[in-house]
This record gives sequence, structure tokens and C-alpha cells, in this order.
Amino acid sequence: MQPPKNVTIYDWPSSVFWFDEDGILCSISKKTSPPTLKEVVKTIEDFKKIIGPKKICMLTDASNSGESTKEIRDYAAAEFPKFIKAIAIISKSALGKMLANLFFNIKSQPYPTKMFNDEQEARKWLKQYL
Repeated sequence: MQPPKNVTIYDWPSSVFWFDEDGILCSISKKTSPPTLKEVVKTIEDFKKIIGPKKICMLTDASNSGESTKEIRDYAAAEFPKFIKAIAIISKSALGKMLANLFFNIKSQPYPTKMFNDEQEARKWLKQYL
């Protein structure tokens, strides 16, 4: 997954993201050291300012995702339902798939989530929630 040239790209410490032509938030995780809870809280608050009061569909490439603390997972699990309609996750790495599955299976979410190997299949699945 690559950002197109004609969109605003947000380059943050842990990820790069943009909105595609359908309004889907596309995100690529970066290989970084694990963030602190304080950093995650600030990132999510800044993110909510960008998207406003609406809920969004998210396509995320978790190939470079790293481990996070239980404290961070709990915070994200509480905050995501406030702005997420559905999440499709793609990953080329076994670790990325394992961490994404761990997060979404341990903390059941009130929105649909699904793992994919193919970006186009993930987009097709997400479009039903737009």
C-alpha cells in the first residue's frame, strides 16, 4: 500500500496515513520503538481533531506493527469505537498479523474487523460500511 500523490499525507512518529478517494483512512505502521501511553493519548486526540465528529472506515497495513503494553491496548480499545465504523487489516509479516489478531480477539470491539492478505479485497470489504 502506497499513498497517492494527490492527497494530504499525515506523517506521524508511528504511522503514515491519508484519506483515499472513498473517504477510507489508509494507514501504514512504521518500525519504531514502542510508544508510551502519553504518546498514544496525544496521537489519538490529534487524530480525532483531524477527522472531526464522524466515524470512519480504516484500512491499515500492520506489517511493521510492534508490541504495545496492556495499558495502551486498553486505552485504544476504549477510544476506537468513538471514531471507527470498521477496520480492515493487511499485513505481510507474521508478527503484524499476530499482534493485530491478538488486539482484536482479546478486546472484542463493537465494530467489524477483518484480516486480509490482499489490499483490494480489504477495500472491497470496507466499502460496505461507508
